[in-house]
Amino acid sequence: MSVVHTDRSRNPLSRLAERRPDLLLHDPGGPAECLVRRGQLIVPRDRLPDAVRALDRWIEAVDPSEHARLRLRPGLDCVRVAADLADRVPVAANHVHSVLVGAPILHGTGARPVPAPLPPEPARVDWAPPVTVLLLDTGVDPHPWFVGRPWFGDWGLEALDADGDGVEDRQAGHGTFVAGVLLRHAPGVRIRQHPVLSSQGLTDDRTVATTLRRARHLAHARGETVDILLLTAGCHTSDDRCPPVLARELSHWPTVVAAAGNSGSARPFWPAALPTVTAVGAAAADGSPAPFSNHGPWVDRLAPGVDIVSAHVHLVAGTRTYGAARWSGTSFAAPFVAAELAAERHEAQVAVPDLGPGQGVGSVHTGH
Repeated sequence: MSVVHTDRSRNPLSRLAERRPDLLLHDPGGPAECLVRRGQLIVPRDRLPDAVRALDRWIEAVDPSEHARLRLRPGLDCVRVAADLADRVPVAANHVHSVLVGAPILHGTGARPVPAPLPPEPARVDWAPPVTVLLLDTGVDPHPWFVGRPWFGDWGLEALDADGDGVEDRQAGHGTFVAGVLLRHAPGVRIRQHPVLSSQGLTDDRTVATTLRRARHLAHARGETVDILLLTAGCHTSDDRCPPVLARELSHWPTVVAAAGNSGSARPFWPAALPTVTAVGAAAADGSPAPFSNHGPWVDRLAPGVDIVSAHVHLVAGTRTYGAARWSGTSFAAPFVAAELAAERHEAQVAVPDLGPGQGVGSVHTGH
């Protein structure tokens, strides 16, 4: 059943947009509802001159980077402007990605992580040849499970209280939790990570696309192969089509696993709904779909996503504390599937020793 919010006062996205002047909720409660960066349009750099000519009198600022950004003058609905130009210039709104759209984060089940006893540490093994999973999330903290493993680097700390109000943010520790799920089910995997989500669980099309492009070039410079890309957030769009900037960047990544989203809806959730991406919904302990999990023919897999226990970092009287938590969401089902794919790849490499990193199906082409 699709969850539709007809009362604006009860719509969690409306409340979020009201608190954040940089966000715009398009068609609140309607079939085209989506959250975007207010007044922003994204356009391929090679089409930027066309976009500027078409929109010149409405443009306030231009950022001519690889994924060029136009900032429109106040009062313009960027979603409607993009739709009006669709047949002439490939511009699109800058959609906001979230792990907190709908349930469970704002509708009850598993809304916040609950402290739990720390399970035994995953085995300290190092698969050879390596199998690498690239995680885009809030970051990965130096949890005792990770420190000392060959892949763990000086990545800095997750933001836990970004607004400085003394209260831990809603998605604080999200990336650390996801990395723990990966490690529990694929202990020999090599994790690479790039923070894209805020501690409130928000990012956008441009940030994700830019990070994916940078990650490809960085892997190429290191001579590394990325076997699996793991994405834990996503968005709805007004036309239920994938944001073009995401589709272009993800075409370079052969094996992508993405969370199907937590709004209990059948609407496509991007980029999970792309045919080339494995979309993972959340299952309850009995294997049935979790009521908060998005669903539909575009969802490829179900994996455990209710009351998952993993590594976590949280604030206790202002002090960063490491332990474990219990949490629910498709964000925690997706790493289960990514770990399963990583383990299968490791087993294939062991069975066929000549199948080294970067050979066979499913490794990113980092040289383009």
